[in-house]
Amino acid sequence: MNKKILHGLAILSLAFAILAPTASLAVLNINELTEGVAQEAGYEPATGGGSLAATVGNIIRIALSILGTVFLVLILYAGFLWMTAAGDEKKTTQAKSIITSSVIGLLIILSAYAITYFVTNSLLEATTAQY
Repeated sequence: MNKKILHGLAILSLAFAILAPTASLAVLNINELTEGVAQEAGYEPATGGGSLAATVGNIIRIALSILGTVFLVLILYAGFLWMTAAGDEKKTTQAKSIITSSVIGLLIILSAYAITYFVTNSLLEATTAQY
């Protein structure tokens, strides 16, 4: 019975990991389709008009979405492992280790993003000063 649940959870996690980036790409396609309508209505496109900065921003957004999905799958797996440990100290230690590593990895990724965002905004404000 436990193997069936584990296999079902693995298949569900794999399907979610495959479909989440596809959904992100679908959102990008919807944004591209509605961009023409916005231009016809007289609105400026929110993506920056297909510039290099907008493309890099979209790539970073997709990468962060994928990393968030990986974090969620790791936390779910560790929680499942912990709940099914049934008092086995080795499994509980492994689950705690996975959770700790996942949280540390997420903090590193978010810190790197925040530092990069702060530095690029500071440089942009310093180089495009209004007189």
